[in-house]
Amino acid sequence: MASLPEAVAHAQLEWDTPLYRMAVAQFDHAVAHAAIPEDIAERLRYPERSIIVSVPVRMDAGKRVVFPGYRVQHSSILGPTKGGIRYDLEVTLGECAALAMWMTWKCALLRLPYGGAKGGVRCDPRTLSLGEVERLTRRFTSELLPFIGPQQDIPAPDMATNEQTMAWMMDTYSMQRGYAVPEIVTGKPISIGGSVFRHEATGAGVVMVVARACDRLGWPLAEQRCVVQGFGNVGGIAALELFERGATVVAVSDVSGGIHAAIGLDIHALQAYVRVHGSLEGCDAGRRITNDELLGLECDILVLAAREDQITAENAPNVRARMIAEGANGPTSLEADAILSQRGILVLPDILTNAGGVTVSYFEWVQDLGRLFWTRDEIRAKLAEKLSDAFDRVWEHADGRDVSLRTAALVAGIHEVSAALEARGIFP
Repeated sequence: MASLPEAVAHAQLEWDTPLYRMAVAQFDHAVAHAAIPEDIAERLRYPERSIIVSVPVRMDAGKRVVFPGYRVQHSSILGPTKGGIRYDLEVTLGECAALAMWMTWKCALLRLPYGGAKGGVRCDPRTLSLGEVERLTRRFTSELLPFIGPQQDIPAPDMATNEQTMAWMMDTYSMQRGYAVPEIVTGKPISIGGSVFRHEATGAGVVMVVARACDRLGWPLAEQRCVVQGFGNVGGIAALELFERGATVVAVSDVSGGIHAAIGLDIHALQAYVRVHGSLEGCDAGRRITNDELLGLECDILVLAAREDQITAENAPNVRARMIAEGANGPTSLEADAILSQRGILVLPDILTNAGGVTVSYFEWVQDLGRLFWTRDEIRAKLAEKLSDAFDRVWEHADGRDVSLRTAALVAGIHEVSAALEARGIFP
């Protein structure tokens, strides 16, 4: 029989990916500043539950294909777990574990009554028809039925999933219960209990945090030159918010590459182009550039809104921004973090900067439970209040203890969860 340390080491192998190692390393670094009991730290180092399911799908051609699906629930100490569902070829148990851990700290930092979760199906959604995606979603939801629920685990959209995906999940769950359960997911269409402003929340929240940081630094936001990596749901909205606040957006990018114009880009025109063509490919609004060129452009604010592991030890020395805002999860490696810090580049960390999405998801869940809905202006004001409170706590902690904003944000989140775990204890 394996000893306890051997069993723990074996369990770690299940999640062992670069992203999970990065999440744990960040946690371990923050714990050194958090002064929480070691047994509490050890409990929070691992997810509570990791689920692997097989998702058989009948394809349009008639054959059946089995896709691997995952759901990781990191912590339910503060309440039901919360996190996105992504469809991507890179989805793994370790990736979900890392993202679930970050979601725990994010929810705790914003003082939302949630723990972190993340899930997805390993597939290439670009090769699937709409019918195949629906059948995939409904079967995946069916496999997760014992593990999800409005008071247990609440999915939301993520990479390559959207309002329609959430509608299928909500319907599949509701059919098993015999009545409509809109609060089972967030990020769904308004017609079935979705919330206004949910679509824009993450991108708008990024700019709210950027604006708060600029106020602290004495930088007028309207005078800043900005670069946005990613022009999807997060980056596209962030670029538009920056543009409408008077900032000059000199470059944007998506999977097709980037566009640079030193005099600034018309974000409304770019969004109109993407609505027609599906991406920025072929757009001649500026000089075409590669992703590496975009990350190295001289600017005041660089918004990372694509995916994880974008700034690394190799390209961090080439970054010429004064501030980086992490709209994506885990876009900056540990080695890059150290390099950026040495170079005096301020990093607004992901668990604070992109928390707008989960915050408005919380508002949606509360509205569904009460069957009482707020206006767009009310939700935007509530979001700004939540983000401002979290930002101010993080800034003051970082300033008072001479640590990075990332460490300060992690410590704040870890403290919230640790206090709850100490109060509740471990059953039995």
